[in-house]
Amino acid sequence: MKRFWTTAAALPEDGHFVLRLDNKPLKLPGSPALRVPYGALAAAIAAEWQDAPAEFKPDDLPLTQLASTAQERVALHRADIIRQLAAYGMNDLLCYRAGTPDPLVAEQRRLWDPWLHWARERFAVDLLTTTGVLPIDQHPDTAARFTAALEAYTDYGIAALGVIVPALGSLVLGLALAEGALDAEAACAAASTDELWQETRWGQDREALTRRRHVLAEVTASRRFLELCQG
Repeated sequence: MKRFWTTAAALPEDGHFVLRLDNKPLKLPGSPALRVPYGALAAAIAAEWQDAPAEFKPDDLPLTQLASTAQERVALHRADIIRQLAAYGMNDLLCYRAGTPDPLVAEQRRLWDPWLHWARERFAVDLLTTTGVLPIDQHPDTAARFTAALEAYTDYGIAALGVIVPALGSLVLGLALAEGALDAEAACAAASTDELWQETRWGQDREALTRRRHVLAEVTASRRFLELCQG
């Protein structure tokens, strides 16, 4: 897409901030203007539009995409989205372990067990683990506790987690990242434990590296979005 504006700004209006391009409201696909309640987020969204290249694509505007998702999707389907995110916790990546070889088993234990312990301390969820890929039944109250944890987030927080959690394949890592218990790079590395371990044996895969870089960019942008929504 070609850039069609010269200036971008965020202006206060009725307790929110409206994004304007050349003093015209930035319209969302569903037609309403983009309005956000956080000054820092509004300023950052205006900055990404101001800094957008002459030929731009949606990936150049990650904060805008997340704010749009919060306003147009999460606000309308919040309960369903929370239910989908909680389901990741019921089949969390960290619960499915390798049976062999021993070095990989040890690496998974080293990188994943601390976050299962963190989830137990933070949310009183005691996740079961297994070897292989066959589903395991978690404790009956686990879904309710994850749901309660997610319901504490605003629509903007849910929009960010809606990117982070599927990207990592782990609700536990996603919540730990959202709460500042680990950073984006560490979260992505933990989520890629198996792949990174295999590369130590067989060498780096370019497609896998490209994919991990894309995931890291998405997760990093979503974590920044969460920080900008703090006030």
